[in-house]
Amino acid sequence: MTKKLAIISTHPIQYYAPVFQLLAKKMNIKVFYTAGNQHLNKFDHGFKKKIEWDIPLLSDYDYEFLDNKAKDKGSHHFKGIINPDAIAKINAYQPDAILIYGWSYVSHLKIMRHFKGKIPVYFRGDSMLLDQSVSFKNLLKGILLKWVYQQIDTAFYVGTANKAYFKKYGLGENQLVFAPHAIDNARFSTNKDNESIKIRERLNINKDDILILFAGKLEPKKDPELLLEAFKNLTKSNVHLLFVGNGILEEILKSKVINQKLTHIHFMDFQNQTAMPAVYQACDLFCLPSKGPGETWGLAVNEAMAAGKAVLTSDKVGCYLDLVNEDNGSTFKNQDLSDLTQKLIALTKDKATLKTKGINAFNHIQDWSFEQQVNAVYKYVNR
Repeated sequence: MTKKLAIISTHPIQYYAPVFQLLAKKMNIKVFYTAGNQHLNKFDHGFKKKIEWDIPLLSDYDYEFLDNKAKDKGSHHFKGIINPDAIAKINAYQPDAILIYGWSYVSHLKIMRHFKGKIPVYFRGDSMLLDQSVSFKNLLKGILLKWVYQQIDTAFYVGTANKAYFKKYGLGENQLVFAPHAIDNARFSTNKDNESIKIRERLNINKDDILILFAGKLEPKKDPELLLEAFKNLTKSNVHLLFVGNGILEEILKSKVINQKLTHIHFMDFQNQTAMPAVYQACDLFCLPSKGPGETWGLAVNEAMAAGKAVLTSDKVGCYLDLVNEDNGSTFKNQDLSDLTQKLIALTKDKATLKTKGINAFNHIQDWSFEQQVNAVYKYVNR
């Protein structure tokens, strides 16, 4: 008989809900959403618009929205999630174990501390050390994190950089279980030729032209401005750049393009989940030039690879250690315009080589799937 697992998460997330749906087919789970149901259709400050995901996030698994009593409700700060009845609600479910996504909220930390020693407490987070510098503040933070992770029994780590983070803050090898960060590989690899051709035609991009794609929030940590500057240094006339998304840097980027009379640079607004596979498939090279802090993984890289595209990332993108290599793309030093430019020049020399790298990317990402993640959690919880 499989064990009952209580899962604690802030709100429905497009990268977590499919995992819960698959887990529910294997075992008895219940997800407790702590931020309250106001997060269902929330204004996303990064995208600067109200976001309502167009894939099902609340089907095929048991869940409950806990009452959030915080004065300033939200998952953007520690005191934004306070659930006075959380422990009573979880106890009523009578779980054999508990899995908590993220600790940095009043309720989540309280739940961890309450159940420690009573039932196994598992943890899921994707933090890493790539942003860290030596400072008194980070020294104090390190002391806090070592205390926090004493409250858990096991962490399901997402990749190499995340594992190093957990080890630094006190977890032993026997407390770490690999459960790969993942997206819906099948959805992003489903053939969308008709739609992707229309996207290129709408942007006046010829079949033989090379299209570089940036997709995500147009915000400082992702450094789209650096990509724009590097693109300006390319001399080939058959290379295009497409920014897909919205954010606080949107007007700055568009103004630069207009004022400097730049060509072959295109913009599309935020595209929802069902539209994104065609967007990735329309490009030849995906670039995530983040400088951080806080680009903990970069799941857009998974999406591009699942769509069969070559990838170029900075060394501040958490996934680069696991996903990016010379066979499927390249990595450059963050904030280094010269390095990014040289990598772009090298990768855009030949469309045929990009296609080969894209095939390699597709093959590599098959081991980073929801199914692998779910199997890792299921097997460990029910070991």
